[in-house]
Amino acid sequence: MEKILIVEDDSSISSVLRVTFKCSGFQVRDVPTGEDALEKVEEEKPDVVLLDVMLPGIDGFQVCDQLRKKYPDIGIIMLTAKSQDVDKINGLENGADDYMVKPFNPTELILRVKALLRRSKKEVYTGDNIIESPPFKIDIYSKKVYKNNVELDLTPKEYELMKIFIQNPKKAFSREELLKDVWGWEFVGESKNVDVHIRRLRKKVEDTSSEPEYIETVWGTGYRWKG
Repeated sequence: MEKILIVEDDSSISSVLRVTFKCSGFQVRDVPTGEDALEKVEEEKPDVVLLDVMLPGIDGFQVCDQLRKKYPDIGIIMLTAKSQDVDKINGLENGADDYMVKPFNPTELILRVKALLRRSKKEVYTGDNIIESPPFKIDIYSKKVYKNNVELDLTPKEYELMKIFIQNPKKAFSREELLKDVWGWEFVGESKNVDVHIRRLRKKVEDTSSEPEYIETVWGTGYRWKG
């Protein structure tokens, strides 16, 4: 049974989410503050954290940043009452996999969580679990990416982007295709999600992120792995 941690100081929202996820078969814990969240993650090791941005004490952005550094494989979805792009971008820049703006449909949130969990599950070993695009190598079984035999510290979504790029060299992906293939859901109008993740990924894989050698921007479309 997958574990969900709800970090939300509004008890009415927390209560609705707790009941909704329990009814969908999840093991649920909830806490009201960022400090509590950091302690509970250490204790419970949840699969996904639903993290409100506006929290008493340390805010959701700070919690997200600390969780991502310590637990690179954990799923993080930011919950925000603000629809401004800067809040969405801040969450993604701090390592969130996705975000939802309040008020939201709990059913859509469950679908996004399930999509995130599907893509975080361990790959089935087939005996041919290494794919390469020198100087990069991906071990699909362990979900690790190496550049010049040095492991890169990637988040789950950054790993998925690398995998789809290297498996499809020179293919131009639209942002919509990447949202569907990597996030697993039709996120209409959420192309900034892709752009922020690509920007973060470039910082980790490119020698100079402002002059990308591997992840090429296809103007008017999306992105392409030069191969």
